[in-house]
Amino acid sequence: MKQIEPEELTLEDGRILVKKARESVEKAFIYEEAKINDVPEKLRRPGAAFVTINIIKNRKKELRGCIGYVKPVYPLIQTVIEVAREAAFNDPRFPPLQRREYPFTHFEVSVLSGMRELPRDPEERLKSIVMGKMGLMVVRGIFSGLLLPQVPIEEGWDKETFLEYTCYKAGLEGSCWKDEKTEFYYFVARVFEEKYPFGEIIEKEL
Repeated sequence: MKQIEPEELTLEDGRILVKKARESVEKAFIYEEAKINDVPEKLRRPGAAFVTINIIKNRKKELRGCIGYVKPVYPLIQTVIEVAREAAFNDPRFPPLQRREYPFTHFEVSVLSGMRELPRDPEERLKSIVMGKMGLMVVRGIFSGLLLPQVPIEEGWDKETFLEYTCYKAGLEGSCWKDEKTEFYYFVARVFEEKYPFGEIIEKEL
């Protein structure tokens, strides 16, 4: 079955995905599973997605977990349900989410397109990036790392800094993007998020 691409999604689809991400984490606290028998057939097609969980403190977002699948191995709805739990409880950068924190959580779902390779030439690679539209993935041997398209916008990076931090994410030197032997891929994404914890779900403008 063909991978679902971000442009195929409606806002209502995005709302379902974010609600299911939250439901998956909420059900985990009582050792239950989120149901998928009530979602549109479209969302059962293979899809790649990340779930980002933030904690709202003093009206500011603090990252609490972010996990995803870059390949459409599972149905999109199953991917979102699984990576939501992984982001909440198994992101190695953070301790497992505590129930007392849950009321302050903010959920965001990014649905990814397929990967496309960037030019190998460093100058062409730099020119090819469209900020706010592209996410990046780097691959060098056994090392790989990915940054979502909203990250450089939120951090205020330029193109070169975006490339450098993608290298860092993979555990590589920041200058790795200048080496033609380093593979770089880009993808586009649609991002759906809650305005505030448990609030209205909107499409994020990058």
